[in-house]
Amino acid sequence: MAGVVLLLSFLLMPLSASATGKVCGKGGNYTANSTYSSNLSLLAAALPLNASSSPTLFATATAGQSPDAVHALALCRGDTAADSNATASCGGCIADSFRYAQELCPNARAAAVYFEYNDSDSRPGCLLGFSPDAAFLGLTPAAIAAADGSTLFQFWNGQSIPGDAAAVAADVRELLNATARDAAAAAVRRFATVTMDSGSSDIPTLFSLAQCTPDLPAGDCLACLQRLVAMVNDTTAVRQGGRILVLRCNIRFEAFMFYNGESMRRIRPSSGVTPAPPATGPTGKRNGVRPWVIAISVAAPVALVAFGFILYYRRLRRRYTKGKVRSHGKRARKLKGGDELLWEMEAEFSVFDFQQILEATCNFSEENILGEGGFGPVYKGQFPDGMEIAVKRLASHSGQGFIEFKNEVQLIAKLQHRNLVRLLGCCSQGEEKILVYEYLPNKSLDFFIFDEDKKALMDWNKCLAITEGIAEGLLYLHKHSRLCVIHRDLKPSNILLDSKMNPKISDFGLAKIFSSNATDEGNTTRRVVGTYGYMAPEYASEGLFSVKSDVFSFGVLILEILSGKRNSGSNQCGDFINILGYAWQLWEEGRWIEIVDASLNPKSHSEEIMRCINIALLCVQENAADRPTMLDVVAMLSSKTMILRETKHPAYFNLRVGNEEASTGTQSCSVNDLTISVTTAR
Repeated sequence: MAGVVLLLSFLLMPLSASATGKVCGKGGNYTANSTYSSNLSLLAAALPLNASSSPTLFATATAGQSPDAVHALALCRGDTAADSNATASCGGCIADSFRYAQELCPNARAAAVYFEYNDSDSRPGCLLGFSPDAAFLGLTPAAIAAADGSTLFQFWNGQSIPGDAAAVAADVRELLNATARDAAAAAVRRFATVTMDSGSSDIPTLFSLAQCTPDLPAGDCLACLQRLVAMVNDTTAVRQGGRILVLRCNIRFEAFMFYNGESMRRIRPSSGVTPAPPATGPTGKRNGVRPWVIAISVAAPVALVAFGFILYYRRLRRRYTKGKVRSHGKRARKLKGGDELLWEMEAEFSVFDFQQILEATCNFSEENILGEGGFGPVYKGQFPDGMEIAVKRLASHSGQGFIEFKNEVQLIAKLQHRNLVRLLGCCSQGEEKILVYEYLPNKSLDFFIFDEDKKALMDWNKCLAITEGIAEGLLYLHKHSRLCVIHRDLKPSNILLDSKMNPKISDFGLAKIFSSNATDEGNTTRRVVGTYGYMAPEYASEGLFSVKSDVFSFGVLILEILSGKRNSGSNQCGDFINILGYAWQLWEEGRWIEIVDASLNPKSHSEEIMRCINIALLCVQENAADRPTMLDVVAMLSSKTMILRETKHPAYFNLRVGNEEASTGTQSCSVNDLTISVTTAR
C-alpha cells in the first residue's frame, strides 16, 4: 500500500451508533467470488477468534499465495479484558471491522479500519488492516514507515480547551509524550493510559491513551508514537480531544474519561507548578542562616538516604543471586543445575522447594499417580491452601534430561492461551527435575475416546468443540505466540481436559522454537523424536520438520476422535496397517460413515462429520506442501460453507497388514503411546 494515493474519510454516526475511521488504499479492487475474495473471507473468519483468544488481543495472518495473498493485522484496544468475554468484545469488534471495511471500502484490496464504539458504550474499540502487499506486516523501519504513510488517520474535536493556549499546548504534548513512554515500556500489550490534573478549575482534567502492536520492540514502539506526537501542532494541541492512528501505533486524548478502568498513572503539568520563592531577610541573606549550616543540614539526610538505598540494592541483588522466589508463602530454593532459568524467565513462574512438592504429593504416593508418559510419572498434589496441582516428575530412565526439562519450562512459561496447559512452576534439586501444572480433573483425551464405557460421555458437540480447541491452540503456537513453536508430539495423551471438557495442549518437552515463516522447514541432525503413528513421513524418514508436521499429527488426532480407534494396525483397520489408509479408502468409496464410532450418532450429524473427515484427510496427505496450515484448518472448521479441496492419498496408506501386525490386538489399531528417539545418519 506504500506510495498509493489514499482516500481518507471519517464517518461520525449519532450517539446511538459507532464511530469508524477508515483508510481505503487505491491499490485496485477485487471481484466477487475471486480467489482474493475467498482469501479475505478466510481471514475474516479466523482473525476475530485468533485475536480474542490471544493474551495480547493481537493477531496477524496471511491467507493464500501471491498474487492473491491477503496479509492482515487486527488489534483490540488495551483496556479490553482478556477473559471469557473477549470473544464477544474483541472478536465482535474485529468482525464488525471486516463488515465496515466491505461497506466503506467496497471490494478494496487494501484498507485500514479504526473501529471505535460511541463514547457512551463501554466496549473498547479495535483496528484492522489488510493488504496484498507482503511488506504490509513487516517490522523493518522501512516497512513501518510505509505502513504509517498508507494508514494514517486523524480526527480532532472542534472545541478548544480554555486557558493560555501556549501553556495548554505544552501540557498536552507533555501528557502525550509521557503516555507514549509508558506504552513503549509496557512489556506485554504496549498500552498505557495517563491522567493529567491541571490543578485549575479553569482547565479540565485530561485523559490520554497510547498503544502499539505488541510485536513492536520498545524502541520502535516509542519511535512510532513520537512520530504521532510530533504531528500535534499548536492548533490541534488546544483541542478538547483528538486521535491519530496508524497501523502500528495510535494515540488519543480527551477532556473526559473514555477508556475502561483507572488510569495507569496520574501526573501534574510542569507548566502548572510554580515553586515558592525563598524567604529572605532584610539584608538579602536567607533569614541569616549561614551556608555551612545549610550544607550540613542537607548533606546528612541525603547521605542517610543514599546509605539506605545501597543496603536495599545489595539485599535485592542478593535475593536474585540466590534465586529466592516466593511461592505459596514460602521461599523457594535455588534452581540447581539450571539456575540461569531464573534470570531467563524473569520471574514469570514460581520455583518450588522440593519439600513442598513432597508434602503436596504425599511423598509421591502411588495413589496419587495420574499417568505416565515419556517424561515420567505425573502425580496429583495439593498445596496447604487447597490448590490442586499436577506434578510431572522426570524419571531417570526417561531418555529426556535437563535440556528437555529446561526447554519445556522456557517454552510454556512464555505461552498463554486458553487451549494450552498452564505451567505454575518448576523444581530442580539434585537429580530431581519437576514441573508443576494446573490440575485438570478429566485427565487426557485418550481416556475418553479409546474407552468403550467413556465414549458414551463424548457426544458429537463435545468432540467438535475439542477438535476446534486443539486447532486454535496449535494455530496460536504456530502463528500468534511470542515464539513460533512446533510441538512435535501431538497425540491424545497430550491433550488434557478441564472440568468443562475444554482441551489444553500439554507436554512441550520435545517442542521446537521455529522461525517466523510458517512455510520454512528445519531438520534435526541428532535425533527424530515423537510418537509412532503421529509422525509426519518426511520427519520420520528424513528428519525434516515444519508446522506441517503438527498439521499431520492433528489430522491423525481427528480420525482417532471420530473413529474411537488408535492409529496403527489390526483387523479393525481393514486391509491397512493404520487408520489413515482405511479412512481414505472408505472416503473414496463413499462409505466414510463406516469409520465413525456409533456413539457419535453419525447419521444425525452427517454433514459436519463428513466435513471433519475431509479436513483430517487433507491434513495427513503424504506431501507436506499439500497439507493446509492451521490457519486454513481453523477457517475450514469454523465455516460450513467453505468449499474444501480434493484430498490426495495419505502417508503410509499402502502399508498392508502382515501376520505379525494382525495379531497385535482386537480392540484397537494397536497401542502407540511409546515416545521414540531415533538416531539418524547424516
